[in-house]
Amino acid sequence: MTVHPLEGLHCGACVKKVEAALAPFAAEVSVTLQPMQVTLTKPNAEFVTLQQAVAAAGKYRLLAETGSTVQARVTTPSSKSPGWQTLAVYQPLLLILAYILGASVLVQIGLHGLQGVDAMETMRYFMAGFFLVFSFFKLLNVNAFAKAYAQYDLLAARWLGWGRIYPYVELALGVAYLTNASPIITYWVTIVIMSFSAIGVIRAVVGRTQIQCACLGTVFNLPMSTVTIVEDVGMVVMAIVMIWLA
Repeated sequence: MTVHPLEGLHCGACVKKVEAALAPFAAEVSVTLQPMQVTLTKPNAEFVTLQQAVAAAGKYRLLAETGSTVQARVTTPSSKSPGWQTLAVYQPLLLILAYILGASVLVQIGLHGLQGVDAMETMRYFMAGFFLVFSFFKLLNVNAFAKAYAQYDLLAARWLGWGRIYPYVELALGVAYLTNASPIITYWVTIVIMSFSAIGVIRAVVGRTQIQCACLGTVFNLPMSTVTIVEDVGMVVMAIVMIWLA
């Protein structure tokens, strides 16, 4: 048995492509996203052949590493606890959210002073920053996002066009929150869209589907997990609170 690291995989579709490409060259092929690697049982081809097969399946890359070396790395207990490992995986997402929250508070301090910081305004600026920043990452490669989003979103799975439109919907919501235009309508649109999105996320997490979270587009390889559920449901809760406080 040998284990090789992989590069370029984004979702379940990528996993299936690589597994199909390598199937003729091993008795059993198992590809995972976290960690991004392939396990080959009784391989019957040279590494170069395997690498060429993976490259032919798409924009993927098979890296050379002996099975014994990888097995030692996998089976050796990590010095980090599961909690720290989770934080490391989601560091980009958590860092972005921290920046948005900090900016939401600092903008108010700059406009009104420390005493002018208000919970309602903090939520409004946070949601504006959330939608603007997250739409930015999706717009970097709309087609790639749409394909990744279709792996778990109920509507995008049936109509790929929704995945292509969604980044622009988030952009419009960001602008609406930032300008405070038609706030009640903006809140309700947020509740409907994010609630529907959360349904697909919850189904994927409950079903233990190994796919990429597309919340930051395809720039970062973030696995789908309860973190994504908290992200979507959190936006819904804030929109409900803002309707109640309005």
